[in-house]
Amino acid sequence: MKPSAKSLILELLVASNGEPLQAREAIRACQLFGISPNNVRVALARLSAESLIAGAGRGSYRLGAEALQLSGELATWRSVEASLRPWNGDYLMVACAGLGRTDRLALRRRERALQMLGFQALDKGLYIRPDNLEANSAAVRQRLLTLGLEPEALVFVGAHFEAQQEARIRRLWDGQALTAGYLQTSRQLDAWRGTSNELEPDVAAREVFLLGSRAIRQVRFDPLLPEPMVDTAARQAFIDCVQRFVEHGQQIWRGLFDSAQTLPETLQRPAAGRVH
Repeated sequence: MKPSAKSLILELLVASNGEPLQAREAIRACQLFGISPNNVRVALARLSAESLIAGAGRGSYRLGAEALQLSGELATWRSVEASLRPWNGDYLMVACAGLGRTDRLALRRRERALQMLGFQALDKGLYIRPDNLEANSAAVRQRLLTLGLEPEALVFVGAHFEAQQEARIRRLWDGQALTAGYLQTSRQLDAWRGTSNELEPDVAAREVFLLGSRAIRQVRFDPLLPEPMVDTAARQAFIDCVQRFVEHGQQIWRGLFDSAQTLPETLQRPAAGRVH
């Protein structure tokens, strides 16, 4: 799927590890997806007005205050396995029944937070996942709050379910499909890397961005289930594969941005003022 100028700029900044993004680099990147320089300038102005990006010198940008907390959480995909601990059979639960569903923005943030940490709906307003994340439930609660869960939600540990209830809980995730996905994506990424030097630079940059974004999203939204629900060795091998792919893609994009130095000054200049 073709990214928008706003989403592409934000993804580039999240991947930059704190390095500013030049306007000419944003323009060069967006050209790969048929996005005009004028649309890039409009996107930069809107992102700035929303405090999602901020100026970092003439013609350059960094993540703004509104994006920094979430970007920090998104960037943790490289080390997700380090946040896991052995599973003792207990479950982490979140009760949201009293929060309401009329505030659509709050609802979207809540659902995104729960989805990103692998929670599934057990009953209406009650979500559950294996209790193998972070050191304790308080640490998981803090991550959920950072991602957008309302402070009024109850986060607690559930244990000693009856056999029928336990079987129902286990069916909330398809561990076999998750394991198959690790293997399939790893094969796809390795095969692309093996032939990428045969592609034109623009084609390689565009394809590595799309494939890499899809793979990183797969890691970000993986529920990080414990054994025996999934093959955890296959998951770690998959994450390692994505890391290698991203590093390969960064090399391709560095070459692309080097070519952006030759863009005319009229294309490099961002739009002035705010866009409503």
